[in-house]
Amino acid sequence: MSLRSNRIGEQMKKELSDIISRKLKDPRVGFVTVTDVAVTGDLQQATVYISVLGDAKQREDTLKGLEKAKGFMRSEVGQRIRLRKTPELFFEFDESIDYGNRIETLISQINAENKPDVRDEE
Repeated sequence: MSLRSNRIGEQMKKELSDIISRKLKDPRVGFVTVTDVAVTGDLQQATVYISVLGDAKQREDTLKGLEKAKGFMRSEVGQRIRLRKTPELFFEFDESIDYGNRIETLISQINAENKPDVRDEE
């Protein structure tokens, strides 16, 4: 990825976070965090990585709401960033947060299993 696409991705991340939290009125869209935006080198497409607080149904509902509002968000981003052509938006769940939580849980379990029992030392 080029430096320019990285900079545009970071700016889009900031603007999309603001648009989703302040301008979207869709009740399906719950508590969403935009974790990253990957823009292709030709600036034609942007993959927006999100995390959603809630269960699987809330995640799917949020994704449907975001897909429905994709055109609105794209035009808002275009006005704010002032690009000649605003990249097409694609939404994906950021699996790294779930992965990190899973690793943290496993480490906690291992530490709990390996912790010496105080009563055994007496």
